[in-house]
Amino acid sequence: MDVRLDGRKALITGGSQGLGLAVAKRFADSGGDVAIVARREDVLAAAKSEIEAVSDGSKVAAFSCDVGNGAALTAMYAKLRGEFGEIDILVNNAGSSVHAAFEDATDEIWQTDLDLKLFAAIRLSRLAICGMKERRWGRIINTLNIGAKTPSASGAPTQVSRAAGLALTKVLAGDGAPHNVLCNALLVGKIATDQVRRRHQRNAPDTNLEDFIAEEAKPVPLGRMGTAEEYANIACFLASDHGSYITGTALNVDGNLSPVV
Repeated sequence: MDVRLDGRKALITGGSQGLGLAVAKRFADSGGDVAIVARREDVLAAAKSEIEAVSDGSKVAAFSCDVGNGAALTAMYAKLRGEFGEIDILVNNAGSSVHAAFEDATDEIWQTDLDLKLFAAIRLSRLAICGMKERRWGRIINTLNIGAKTPSASGAPTQVSRAAGLALTKVLAGDGAPHNVLCNALLVGKIATDQVRRRHQRNAPDTNLEDFIAEEAKPVPLGRMGTAEEYANIACFLASDHGSYITGTALNVDGNLSPVV
């Protein structure tokens, strides 16, 4: 199956590293025009070069923005529309893994997490969905994690934010369906990304990275961590015309780690 995105324009938040970068590269390789958003301009520039290197003649743009800041996000989107055009595909991928004991999580910690993971997706979806409805074609993909379905006691605030993202996905799917605007969520488990490498450096710097990843992957029934490229392949399918009858779903990308389907 040749999955193509020719003629489509995609916006990917958190697109300079990890899952977001893998998705951007997969989209560009499939003929889609790609705009990535992240905070650090130097990392954005490097990512843009990586995406252009695999691009199938696609346009690639990069915009620096803290998407957790509502005013900055709105200004960025206005600039993006002027320079890049209307968005057909939105991938709400920005986020980080923040865990704290419930009694230690301050209001500031909660608000920062909700702004980044929930309100950024709400605001961007609100900005993009009107044009998608007018053109009667659109895709919104929300990156969540399996804790959205099965939150743990130590999962605050991340898993609460992600659970809210699950509800947002269903709301957007219902709102967009009459207009051929599809919205789905991809729930990640253990995937070898930059976050895992940073955790290795922080928690076990004297351990070999491959050994660290193998140890982390032991709970996964498939016996290994997933790759960012595997995640990107699924995102590309959902973003394409091949995924035209899939909306309102939350698909686990986790090697059967989650006990909930």
